Amino acid sequence: MVSRTLVAGGAGTLTLFAFDAGQELSEHSTPFDALVQVLDGEAEITIAGARHRVGVGEIILMPANIPHAVGAPTAFKMLLTMIRG
Repeated sequence: MVSRTLVAGGAGTLTLFAFDAGQELSEHSTPFDALVQVLDGEAEITIAGARHRVGVGEIILMPANIPHAVGAPTAFKMLLTMIRG
């Protein structure tokens, strides 16, 4: 997995991620809401134990303080928007 922060500011961040098939971010939570937009491939996003398949052009909200994880059933790219404001 590789990532690059595109924008970092007081209101939030935009970070581009690329995953190879089989990679994952283990379950964790953050104090801020975050939006995941899949740019290429397909992601498996788990939020509070519920799994969601998210494909190209789709967006899913990961609410603040709720455990979530990100898995790559296939190689995929996503834009993560962390909303601090």
